[in-house]
Amino acid sequence: MREIYSSLACNLDANILLASIPLFEQENIEAIEWSFDALYKYDQIPPWFADLVSEYARNNRLVGHGIYFSIFSGKWLPEQQQWLNKLAVFCKEFRFDHISEHFGFMTGADFHKGAPISIPFTSKIVELGADRLARIQEICQCPVGLENLAFAYSFNEVKKQGEFLDCLIEKVNGFLILDLHNLYCQLHNFSISARELLKAYPLERVREIHISGGSWEQGLASDRKIRRDTHDDAVPEEVFALLNDTIPLCPNLKFVVLEQLGTGLTTDESRAQFQTDFNRMDSIVRLHRTNNADSLDNDFIPKVPLHINTTPVEDVLLYQQQQELSHILETASDLNHAQQLLLASSLNRSAWHIDQWTPEMLHTAISIAQKWKNGF
Repeated sequence: MREIYSSLACNLDANILLASIPLFEQENIEAIEWSFDALYKYDQIPPWFADLVSEYARNNRLVGHGIYFSIFSGKWLPEQQQWLNKLAVFCKEFRFDHISEHFGFMTGADFHKGAPISIPFTSKIVELGADRLARIQEICQCPVGLENLAFAYSFNEVKKQGEFLDCLIEKVNGFLILDLHNLYCQLHNFSISARELLKAYPLERVREIHISGGSWEQGLASDRKIRRDTHDDAVPEEVFALLNDTIPLCPNLKFVVLEQLGTGLTTDESRAQFQTDFNRMDSIVRLHRTNNADSLDNDFIPKVPLHINTTPVEDVLLYQQQQELSHILETASDLNHAQQLLLASSLNRSAWHIDQWTPEMLHTAISIAQKWKNGF
């Protein structure tokens, strides 16, 4: 029987831990996902949390999920090397079954401030991204992967993200985290069917699935709502339906993870709902685990030794454009102001294709960047 583990995104956050205690006590949490780089605020890991992580690591049930590496920054940053150095320390202490990061680059001048934003889909970006993934794999010596992004500027970008991710991770025989709430955002925001969108992704490379909740934001039109991946509410019914339909399509799936930020778990009611969501996710996982006897056919370890250049791949123009875009998104007074600044920037008439960006999603990007510019 192919094992699929019901998992929880468990970080050093009081509200998450309080909400999770009954699930741990019932021994329902089969694996945990840990955003190890979120510990930059702490001088050391509390022994009790290290013990929890170690217990799952010893049983090959610990996966690491990065937040701040900013894998597609055009310039190799000192903070990225520091991130790798810290990862090396963690990998000596804990055994990770795999390591993943977010697709995109982080806006914000400070490394721990900003939000992941999309990038141009070009061959140069594939080269840059493969270089970064190889460096992570060299440190962790386990499978590495990327998570699909909820945000997109245009319908064309939505359609191409899966193929582009496949090109990137194929270079290191990497895996995909398929975040179903991220897909739900795109299904709503771009009026595309789940069937059509799932066909655009390399489902044979899915090793992990995320489910979570989010929020609605007022669109530019009074009758228009934009779905945001804010991770601060219960899992929508549509995401549970996606989970049930998607698991059978992913032959190499190993972990299904419930995520929620601690800011959305401050009341008894929200914590009870979180536990209900986990148990419902677990029941879906158990149903498909029982019905699937196949074994995994990809271990997601590089097929040949990876060649890593002494000097990291860089794209100076891309980095300049990213800096310009971050500044525009974080400082624009409104949509019209942002559009004017973009037309006067080096992003105009470039691979960013700003002429295809929908006003709704540019407005959303401004909201995201200005919300997170002071840090998560």
